[in-house]
Amino acid sequence: LLSIANDNENVWCSIGTHPHDAGKEAEKIWTTEDIVSLAHSNDKIIGIGETGLDYYYNYAPKDDQKTSFRKHIRACIESGLPMIVHTRDAEEDTYNIIKEEGITNGVMHCFSSKKILAEQTLALGFYISFSGMVTFPKAQELRDVAKIVPLDRVLVETDAPYLAPVPHRGKTNEPAYVTKTGEFLAELYGVPTEDFARITTENFFRLFKKAKRA
Repeated sequence: LLSIANDNENVWCSIGTHPHDAGKEAEKIWTTEDIVSLAHSNDKIIGIGETGLDYYYNYAPKDDQKTSFRKHIRACIESGLPMIVHTRDAEEDTYNIIKEEGITNGVMHCFSSKKILAEQTLALGFYISFSGMVTFPKAQELRDVAKIVPLDRVLVETDAPYLAPVPHRGKTNEPAYVTKTGEFLAELYGVPTEDFARITTENFFRLFKKAKRA
């Protein structure tokens, strides 16, 4: 991914260990200092993550996930880079760890949690990012969450190759489809699509300050 970012002016990347891999030996020897050092080694690395907790699949022991999550948070604080948070069926522990570690700079990636977590993390200063899932017919609860997110804190993403938005649902997702999610959210917010695109672009650059505009 870093090589792709290096080869394309308008592409950036993040670094980190997904909670699924938190139990691997390679992750356990990976220190906060290692993460910070790598983050500072290349201008195209603009964030840390995705990191967090996933109790739905539990591919890694919960204690290992928590240790990895805290390590990544501390790397974010030390490096000044924003954190990209993955959480699934782990809302309470996710919020408690974020709160305890004192980080206020990040995004709740591919948000699919309850409204309470959105409210809690927004209060800490986080952004909320929505994928094509918000367009799914049965995702009314997620749309209700989206309605409480201020325009200056909302982001749009693909989560490719998964979660392609309607009308592409079931297909392999790709970056081009993010426009459909953006159009859907613009209508939900009641703002013109062009304005919503401009707002979310500004939100991206405000959060990921290391990213340089082309």
